[in-house]
Amino acid sequence: MRNLDITTLRSFVAVADHGGVTRAAGFLHLTQSAVSMQLKRLEELLGLELLDRSGRTIALTASGDQLLAYARRMIALNDEVISKLTDQAFEGEVVLGVPHDIVYPAIPRVLQRINAEFPRVRVQLISSYTLQLKEMFQRGECDLILTTEADGGAGAETIAELPLRWIGAPGGSAWRKRPLPLAVGRRCMFRPQIIAALDEAGVPWELSVETENDRTIEATVSADLAVHAMLDGTEAAHLEQIDSGGALPDLPAHRINLYGGDKSRDPVVDALAALVRQNFYLLGRTPLKAVAG
Repeated sequence: MRNLDITTLRSFVAVADHGGVTRAAGFLHLTQSAVSMQLKRLEELLGLELLDRSGRTIALTASGDQLLAYARRMIALNDEVISKLTDQAFEGEVVLGVPHDIVYPAIPRVLQRINAEFPRVRVQLISSYTLQLKEMFQRGECDLILTTEADGGAGAETIAELPLRWIGAPGGSAWRKRPLPLAVGRRCMFRPQIIAALDEAGVPWELSVETENDRTIEATVSADLAVHAMLDGTEAAHLEQIDSGGALPDLPAHRINLYGGDKSRDPVVDALAALVRQNFYLLGRTPLKAVAG
């Protein structure tokens, strides 16, 4: 097993950047002989000539050019790890509120990235309904919240706009039944639009499940006992969008709004808001400029 040494790679990059051992040694505060010895050990480890010493100035060989890009990345990653794990500046807790039905797939990626950037900061994720999250935000119980709304309230920043899609079990047939069995949350923001669309299309329906527990809805739908509606791209892997061929009406789009992203002077909250924006923008189908509210 051969292992590259970061100190040696740092000397190699310095020689490439400064055009020679002498200048690199001055930059690194090392002697010329120490830098030369490190380069020799690196070449011996790899079994390659990395420097062309045939001319008056030192140049990189083809192998040296190839190594240079890797060396820069390894040094940068090393420095990032050391900085993040030893930096005491950012500690504490940030509270992020997200509706149950838009946690996936974006929020796990956000949490992973923020933990890598601020390992000493704890992000508390609260999953609830839009109305409750807005109440908590007003009471100062959350630093940032996401909501699913037809429009935007005061202080809302729209970061995506997604159409509602009918959701059912993979290969399921519940959507063919009449009356249509629905599984919805009691305080779901989508419920009025779902019912209005069905009534307008003349599709008879019945509430098969009415609950405040999203797991109950998910289990019922995945068992092909009812259908549900979710924002495009937020359904779990064991559910699928229904292609009814027009048997079910189209549903309206809803905005995903961010609250608190424009008020903070906390670098961690700002970074968290930026990651949320980025991941939901990638999830969305509409450019941000077209939906900003």
